[in-house]
Amino acid sequence: MAGGGFVSSAGIKQYAGRMTGFVIITCIMAASGGLIFGYDIGISGGVTSMDDFLSRFFPAVYDKEIVGEEDGNEYCKFDSQILTTFTSSLYVAGLLASFVASTITRLHGRKPSMLLGGTSFLIGAAINGAAMNVAMLIIGRILLGVGVGFANQSVPVYLSEMAPAKYRGALNIMFQLAITIGILAANLINYGTGKVTPWGWRLSLGLAAIPAAIMTLGSALLPDTPNSMIERGEHENGRTMLRKIRGVDDVDAEYDDIVQASEAARQVEHPWRNILQRRYRPHLVMAIMIPLFQQLTGINSIMFYAPVLFKTLGFTSDASLYSSVITGIVNVLATIVSLVLVDRIGRRTLFLEAGVQMFISQVVIGGILGAKFGLMGTGSIDKMSAVIVVVVVCVYVSAFGWSWGPLGWLVPSEIFPLEIRSAGQAINVSVNLFFTFVIAQAFLAMLCHFKFGIFLFFAGWVVIMSLFVYFFLPETKNVPIEEMDCVWRAHPCWGRFIPSPDQERKDLELSM
Repeated sequence: MAGGGFVSSAGIKQYAGRMTGFVIITCIMAASGGLIFGYDIGISGGVTSMDDFLSRFFPAVYDKEIVGEEDGNEYCKFDSQILTTFTSSLYVAGLLASFVASTITRLHGRKPSMLLGGTSFLIGAAINGAAMNVAMLIIGRILLGVGVGFANQSVPVYLSEMAPAKYRGALNIMFQLAITIGILAANLINYGTGKVTPWGWRLSLGLAAIPAAIMTLGSALLPDTPNSMIERGEHENGRTMLRKIRGVDDVDAEYDDIVQASEAARQVEHPWRNILQRRYRPHLVMAIMIPLFQQLTGINSIMFYAPVLFKTLGFTSDASLYSSVITGIVNVLATIVSLVLVDRIGRRTLFLEAGVQMFISQVVIGGILGAKFGLMGTGSIDKMSAVIVVVVVCVYVSAFGWSWGPLGWLVPSEIFPLEIRSAGQAINVSVNLFFTFVIAQAFLAMLCHFKFGIFLFFAGWVVIMSLFVYFFLPETKNVPIEEMDCVWRAHPCWGRFIPSPDQERKDLELSM
């Protein structure tokens, strides 16, 4: 093969290069885009459990909580579609924004998408912090959603393209690590601002400007990826950047493969149409099923509404916020575990182990709530049982933190060929945000009607997604991003969809 690489014993190309300080710094800066998503996930549940916020914007919910309507049904205290619209409106906006971000990412590079995302989030944070009515809250949330859509579309792709193949998992997981840090920071802020009466909620919402400013400034300073430069015809700049991020002069093998992928991409005038082709069937299935399953783990139900959930269990406001801080810390630590292990033991092992752990946790939580509150939700929970629930929630969060949390972003970002990468990532983000919206909008109503069965519902989905991983997801660790077809071609199910290299060359010649 060309200089600057070799073929491994598994028949997969490996490129020359090493982990450079430049790559580490740029990936850390890019991964900071996850802070805005994480901060929003963490801040929403805390704010919606603050009495000052509820009494000002959602008095009906406040009255239900204080007066104790719904015949004392503990499961239904916070069931309000207007309240959940405050949380979930962001994700509808993010879904729509991801399609616009896809075009900008493909035509102008990954960097402009991150810059636009940070700016939009910054404006949204300012509006929410100054909100005087529900309309201002929703407008602010929509702008936050645009920021999240742009960031989630561009950052994982940026990280996967900058990283050397053997470290791609760890570097990409820094995005999820930033999300978990954002969640933890939001939980800590909520715990502090919850004591500031009557405007602590303004601090919580307005301080979202800090992670937004970090992302905006960081993206303005970032270079673009070699893949993006070459895709846009900047070949020499792309080669120079490739040498810089790999730390070696001989990058011919990787450069040639990126150029070849770019030429194939240039022949694709309609990536949205092409991704429906038979050869991209496994990529399309993963772009839909992985983000769908990530949301059906039930994690965002826990993270969005952890303070509300714990308050429903009988915790005081302070105790509920404190419990959500604990889950936030567990989430950060578990993501670090994934960062260390993902390129060593692989994606599949983490997915499958976590499936068992999450299933058991959900069944235990549902069992305790069923035993204590009963079908009517009129019982009560003792202190020891409440502590057990918090512990088991932490066990569940830790499993998610080293599996579906980071890998739900990593795997889709690394499997798409360049010619459909922007479209594939847009589908991944839009599916993720759509079902995040659905779960956020439906969770409190589901908790009210399913009662403790809501956790058994998610446990059932964990079984289904674990079987899907076992039978349909190949291992992608240490495989160069432009060599991923080798993995699909060797898979017993997906191999029949992927043409041989000779057939690919013939197809490319016929299209030129």
